[in-house]
Amino acid sequence: FGGEVVLVGNANEDREEKADEIVEERGAHLIHPTENTCVIAGQGTVCLEMVEQVREILSERAEHDIWSHEIGDLDAVIIPVGGGGLAAGNTVALRGLLGDRVKIILAEPEELDDAKRSFESEELLGHREGNELNSVADGLKTTLGPNTWPIVRDFVDDIITVSEEDILRATKVIWERLKVCIEPSAGVGMAVAMGNEFAERYRVEDGIINVGIILGGGNVDVVEVAKKMEDMGIDA
Repeated sequence: FGGEVVLVGNANEDREEKADEIVEERGAHLIHPTENTCVIAGQGTVCLEMVEQVREILSERAEHDIWSHEIGDLDAVIIPVGGGGLAAGNTVALRGLLGDRVKIILAEPEELDDAKRSFESEELLGHREGNELNSVADGLKTTLGPNTWPIVRDFVDDIITVSEEDILRATKVIWERLKVCIEPSAGVGMAVAMGNEFAERYRVEDGIINVGIILGGGNVDVVEVAKKMEDMGIDA
């Protein structure tokens, strides 16, 4: 597409340092992918559309169900979290549209658990010291920041982490069942939905029936990821 790709090291600091260097050298303007407030607001349109579409689906279902006269809504939404732009924007949208009745759960790899640790300690934390950020969900290596963290802290219900195997298994389910080529960072949300922790906390008996999952991103080397699935013995 004509864009210039600049390769840097694996750490967040490497990217920040190089971005600052480019801004200084070229007089460029940095649009932060997760902390820019316009980007955060734009990300929130995902759930604006999701809520609208789910209402249409459930309304049509209610019209054909003689036993039901109620039009439902989303009961829970699972959102992958890294830098938190997607999570923060959609949390604001969901709270504005559905209030406190919708459960908002963020999904995060166990290997990149800064958001969960921040949420539990009520203090913004970075990655653990010495963490080499070796997760198949490489799109979630970034951390929460000053604009995304307060929204996550105050308006999210829960953060659940999942293993590398869980992520790969869920990604394969999406590939095979939906025929959608998502990246593993998007599979993290599905991995949470398939896991025991979510099932135990958010039960049908407690009214959690309609669950939405944001699947974002298809930046994936399918050969490399398929090899990792094979190495872990993940079958169809």
